[in-house]
Amino acid sequence: MGVTKTEIYTDEQNKLSSLFKVLGHPARIAILQYIINQKACICNDLVEELGLAQATISQHLKELKTIGIIQGSIEGKSVCYCIEEKVWKQFQDEFNAFFNQDVNVKQCC
Repeated sequence: MGVTKTEIYTDEQNKLSSLFKVLGHPARIAILQYIINQKACICNDLVEELGLAQATISQHLKELKTIGIIQGSIEGKSVCYCIEEKVWKQFQDEFNAFFNQDVNVKQCC
Protein backbone atom coordinates (compact mmCIF):
# COMPACT_ATOMS: atom_id res chain seq x y z
CA MET A 1 0.00 0.00 0.00
CA GLY A 2 1.42 3.37 -1.00
CA VAL A 3 1.96 6.35 1.23
CA THR A 4 -0.05 9.46 0.36
CA LYS A 5 2.56 11.82 1.84
CA THR A 6 -0.10 14.24 3.04
CA GLU A 7 2.39 15.48 5.62
CA ILE A 8 4.34 17.33 2.90
CA TYR A 9 1.31 19.57 2.26
CA THR A 10 -0.01 22.37 4.42
CA ASP A 11 -2.99 21.84 6.69
CA GLU A 12 -4.95 24.19 4.44
CA GLN A 13 -4.10 22.16 1.31
CA ASN A 14 -5.06 18.89 3.00
CA LYS A 15 -8.33 20.34 4.31
CA LEU A 16 -9.32 21.83 0.96
CA SER A 17 -8.48 18.55 -0.76
CA SER A 18 -10.68 16.65 1.69
CA LEU A 19 -13.56 19.03 1.04
CA PHE A 20 -13.24 18.64 -2.72
CA LYS A 21 -13.10 14.86 -2.33
CA VAL A 22 -16.27 14.67 -0.23
CA LEU A 23 -18.12 17.13 -2.45
CA GLY A 24 -16.87 15.36 -5.58
CA HIS A 25 -19.82 12.98 -5.79
CA PRO A 26 -23.04 14.12 -7.52
CA ALA A 27 -25.24 12.31 -4.98
CA ARG A 28 -23.73 14.37 -2.16
CA ILE A 29 -24.31 17.56 -4.11
CA ALA A 30 -27.92 16.48 -4.71
CA ILE A 31 -28.38 15.78 -1.00
CA LEU A 32 -26.99 19.17 -0.04
CA GLN A 33 -29.12 20.95 -2.65
CA TYR A 34 -32.22 19.16 -1.45
CA ILE A 35 -31.59 20.11 2.17
CA ILE A 36 -30.79 23.72 1.22
CA ASN A 37 -33.93 24.03 -0.92
CA GLN A 38 -36.09 22.84 1.98
CA LYS A 39 -34.92 25.86 4.02
CA ALA A 40 -35.33 23.69 7.12
CA CYS A 41 -34.15 20.44 8.62
CA ILE A 42 -35.35 17.44 6.64
CA CYS A 43 -36.79 14.41 8.35
CA ASN A 44 -38.44 12.79 5.38
CA ASP A 45 -37.15 9.90 3.36
CA LEU A 46 -34.36 10.93 0.97
CA VAL A 47 -34.77 7.61 -0.83
CA GLU A 48 -38.05 8.79 -2.35
CA GLU A 49 -36.66 12.21 -3.18
CA LEU A 50 -33.36 11.14 -4.74
CA GLY A 51 -34.11 7.65 -6.04
CA LEU A 52 -31.09 6.04 -4.42
CA ALA A 53 -30.96 3.03 -2.13
CA GLN A 54 -31.17 3.70 1.61
CA ALA A 55 -27.70 2.23 2.18
CA THR A 56 -26.24 4.50 -0.49
CA ILE A 57 -27.86 7.60 0.97
CA SER A 58 -26.73 6.62 4.47
CA GLN A 59 -23.14 6.34 3.28
CA HIS A 60 -23.27 9.75 1.59
CA LEU A 61 -24.86 11.34 4.66
CA LYS A 62 -22.10 9.82 6.78
CA GLU A 63 -19.43 11.40 4.57
CA LEU A 64 -21.16 14.80 4.72
CA LYS A 65 -21.44 14.53 8.51
CA THR A 66 -17.77 13.57 8.78
CA ILE A 67 -16.66 16.90 7.29
CA GLY A 68 -19.25 18.69 9.42
CA ILE A 69 -21.26 20.29 6.63
CA ILE A 70 -24.48 18.69 7.87
CA GLN A 71 -25.68 17.74 11.30
CA GLY A 72 -28.26 15.20 12.27
CA SER A 73 -30.42 14.35 15.20
CA ILE A 74 -32.33 11.18 15.98
CA GLU A 75 -35.92 11.55 17.14
CA GLY A 76 -37.43 8.11 17.67
CA LYS A 77 -37.22 6.30 14.35
CA SER A 78 -36.73 9.55 12.44
CA VAL A 79 -33.35 11.06 11.65
CA CYS A 80 -33.35 14.74 10.77
CA TYR A 81 -30.58 16.54 8.88
CA CYS A 82 -29.78 20.18 8.27
CA ILE A 83 -26.94 22.29 6.99
CA GLU A 84 -24.46 23.31 9.67
CA GLU A 85 -24.48 27.02 8.78
CA LYS A 86 -21.24 27.95 10.55
CA VAL A 87 -19.33 25.18 8.76
CA TRP A 88 -21.06 26.04 5.45
CA LYS A 89 -19.85 29.63 5.77
CA GLN A 90 -16.34 28.47 6.67
CA PHE A 91 -16.20 26.20 3.59
CA GLN A 92 -17.61 28.98 1.45
CA ASP A 93 -14.83 31.30 2.62
CA GLU A 94 -12.16 28.65 1.95
CA PHE A 95 -13.45 27.91 -1.55
CA ASN A 96 -13.72 31.62 -2.35
CA ALA A 97 -10.15 32.22 -1.14
CA PHE A 98 -8.93 29.39 -3.36
CA PHE A 99 -10.84 30.44 -6.48
CA ASN A 100 -10.25 34.16 -6.01
CA GLN A 101 -6.48 33.78 -6.37
CA ASP A 102 -5.00 36.00 -9.06
CA VAL A 103 -4.11 33.84 -12.07
CA ASN A 104 -3.03 36.53 -14.52
CA VAL A 105 -0.38 34.85 -16.65
CA LYS A 106 1.86 37.04 -18.77
CA GLN A 107 3.00 34.17 -20.92
CA CYS A 108 1.75 30.63 -21.25
CA CYS A 109 3.09 27.54 -23.00
